[in-house]
Amino acid sequence: MLAMNYRGPYRIRAAHKPDPEIEHPGDAIVRVTRSCICGSDLHLYHGLVPDTRVGSTFGHEFVGEVVEIGSAVRKLKIGDRVLVPFNIFCGSCYFCERELYGNCHNVNPEATAVGGIYGYSHTAGGYDGGQAEFVRVPMADVGPMVIPDDIDHDDAVLLTDAVPTGYQAAEMGDISAGDTVVVFGAGPVGIFAAKSAWLMGAGRVIVVDHVDYRLDFVRRYAQCEVVNFKDVKDMALHIKKMTDWLGADVCIDAVGCEAAGNAMQSLTGRYTMLQAGSATVLHWAINSVRKGGNVSIVGVYGPTFNAVPIGNALNKGLTLRMNQASVRRHLPRLLEHIRAGHLDPKQIITHRVPLADVADAYQIFSSKLDNCIKTVLIPSGATS
Repeated sequence: MLAMNYRGPYRIRAAHKPDPEIEHPGDAIVRVTRSCICGSDLHLYHGLVPDTRVGSTFGHEFVGEVVEIGSAVRKLKIGDRVLVPFNIFCGSCYFCERELYGNCHNVNPEATAVGGIYGYSHTAGGYDGGQAEFVRVPMADVGPMVIPDDIDHDDAVLLTDAVPTGYQAAEMGDISAGDTVVVFGAGPVGIFAAKSAWLMGAGRVIVVDHVDYRLDFVRRYAQCEVVNFKDVKDMALHIKKMTDWLGADVCIDAVGCEAAGNAMQSLTGRYTMLQAGSATVLHWAINSVRKGGNVSIVGVYGPTFNAVPIGNALNKGLTLRMNQASVRRHLPRLLEHIRAGHLDPKQIITHRVPLADVADAYQIFSSKLDNCIKTVLIPSGATS
């Protein structure tokens, strides 16, 4: 099969690999019809995630058609069109029973924190991802969901990660009616976090980024205010000026370890890797939120040390919440929002690129060329 193949930082290509096979009676093989490049894939592409091995195939956002099932699979059949959450989970451990699917205890022997994630290094279990023509899906009776007939497949592929992650970011902010919410990052997850904040009762939504076309897009799509941080000397001071000197009620970090905006953070976190990524947005969020406010973190950071102003968080009495999104838990509600017209995920897709051109697609997405917001990869012959 043709698949994205990692050769080292900034070096990927489309290459032929052996087709995946059933390795456990609970597995399924899915023929991929759409996969996405996610902002967190760029952390792998840029060499910032430990134990990303040469030969890996990325891609944790994908949908497709079931073409083979293991002998123990009961809930899927060959021919089913499925969306596959980016979390790999067993459904029965202590954490899965509490719907903490991103923390499953049984699918990742390499870590005690994150569970399994498709195509996200051996730190997240070493599973190959969906930027390929075919992918092995473990625990096939637990994770995948058959795509309803009335749901567009472009919407479905965004339900595998970007939409539920943005939605959970807003949910973890515990937004009350009328709250002012600041979202740092105008990528796909930040866009959906801003949109979801309105659904949860926000009275004001502000999105911060430094790329003009992304700010223009989120202003239109999420009907929010925007701030270009290149025009701001002191972010916390700026947000306080915008909020009667109190600060925002909720701040959401939808950026993670590659945040720009502070030269020292970029040096220590992005380039020399002396900490687990640039903590710029963590500082902005903690210092911009009001006393007693909430900080929600869904941006990806590495597992090692970060210089974070935890003393400020303590003295301000903040609530900090963070996790990988529990995709399966959110799907019923998100499907309702799509059917009601409250969410239209596919509108953020700006680029559809053949899988064979995956190297070009990564370059466009990484360098923010051609007003790129979200890229979908289409394997040859995929028509769904």
